[in-house]
Amino acid sequence: MRLTDVLLKDLIKIPLRGKTRDTCIKELIEKLYESKLIKSKETILKAVLDREKIMTTGVGNSIAIPHCKHTDCKEFAVGLGIQSSGVDFAAIDKKPVKIIFLLVGPENNPGLHIKLLSRISRLMSNEELRNQLATCKTKDEAYSFIQEEENYFFEID
Repeated sequence: MRLTDVLLKDLIKIPLRGKTRDTCIKELIEKLYESKLIKSKETILKAVLDREKIMTTGVGNSIAIPHCKHTDCKEFAVGLGIQSSGVDFAAIDKKPVKIIFLLVGPENNPGLHIKLLSRISRLMSNEELRNQLATCKTKDEAYSFIQEEENYFFEID
């Protein structure tokens, strides 16, 4: 499985309009809801924010990967949003987050959940890709950059 198998173009929002962590997460949850990938926006938001209470998903280098596992999600889905001015995610490097990947998935496959988190992290370790995504103006452009970068990685099961 590739990240682009679950990160569909319709799940990319550029620009995110939110100015806070929670409003940006809500925008990405709305994309998943519109695509009928989740049953309830409220339960997914609560699950994601409960996860944020444990530890920030602002992983540094302008990246955040909020995520949750929940019964309201029957299959894995990833949303991507770009907020060019950056939002406070209480990131580990204390810098604003511009690139937000939202990962939601079912509770019954924690192994794939971890593999997708790892895949996102590995892709985002590429500084050039981060810089390209941070300046993207369209979802097609962002998807193309990610798709191109994924060609250098093995697929995950």
